[in-house]
Amino acid sequence: MVDRVVTGAHYGLRDWLMQRITSVVMAGYAVFFALYFLAKSPQSYADWRAMFAPQWIRVLTMLFFVSLLLHAWVGVRDIFMDYIKPAGLRLLLQVLTIVALAGYAIWVGAILWGG
Repeated sequence: MVDRVVTGAHYGLRDWLMQRITSVVMAGYAVFFALYFLAKSPQSYADWRAMFAPQWIRVLTMLFFVSLLLHAWVGVRDIFMDYIKPAGLRLLLQVLTIVALAGYAIWVGAILWGG
């Protein structure tokens, strides 16, 4: 009988696909933002605020950060699954990672829509 300890691993097509889709979203946003930045060429804080004033820019930026956080979660979780053998420690590190990534998502939302 195999004694399998499950602490969050979901290896397979879903994770592979999530990594690929989030990579495409981030790459697309990076190209878009580079061109948008060159077109706007912000020189001051007021220029930066004006650059992020349109709602659609904020939505695209949030989509980028959500993709970044999902991408990071899959990668870090896989590293923990491969290299951290004690199940309790692995679970603790995964929970701490989730809390940190959720905090980053809230922080980005506050920056984009906070005023």
